[in-house]
Amino acid sequence: MKKQFVVIGCGRFGQGVAKTLCEYGHEVLVLDEDEEIIQEVSEYVTHAIQVDATDESALKSIGIRNFDIAIISIGADIQASILATLIAKEEGVKTVVAKAQNNVHAKVLYKIGADRVVFPERDMGIRLANSLVTSNVLDYIELTQDYNVVEIEAPKDWVDKKLSELKLSNRYGINVIAIKQGDNINISPYAESVIQKGDILIFIGDTESLRKLED
Repeated sequence: MKKQFVVIGCGRFGQGVAKTLCEYGHEVLVLDEDEEIIQEVSEYVTHAIQVDATDESALKSIGIRNFDIAIISIGADIQASILATLIAKEEGVKTVVAKAQNNVHAKVLYKIGADRVVFPERDMGIRLANSLVTSNVLDYIELTQDYNVVEIEAPKDWVDKKLSELKLSNRYGINVIAIKQGDNINISPYAESVIQKGDILIFIGDTESLRKLED
């Protein structure tokens, strides 16, 4: 199901989020006060607008309340980050995800209504985007540009079936490298391993193959 995202602030983190969301076919609006950045990102997002993220009237006129998810990825300006988060929540955006610089910043963001707070780290933008658009994915780790590890909860129609019956390698081109069953972890499970309700499966594979699994 396609969603509408607004990314406020488009540094490295924001660009990572916006690009990945667009690759999944979602509608993405990027807002930033830097005209050069807007011109650059406009090539790969649905819309890109130069605007001050702390200007409440401007955000209202853009129709921010109509977006499913707002990602506040403003850089070092903590005050602007807080104000943009507050405006997004007051305007009725259902889910607001904000980037924090430190623990104190994170606490403030949660206090004013942020639904999720993330901290900058390598490739975090890409991991966040994947987790937002694929509800069955519990974690997503990019090993290289084309090779990833994905952790998902076993779908209902896989329960009580052996790995050999599912033929995941043939169907999706992916391999199960581990199965979590409660506190136990089965490393390199056998073809005869049976999937149980609540199992967490960890896959490794190329990007395109894993996306077929997520669909």
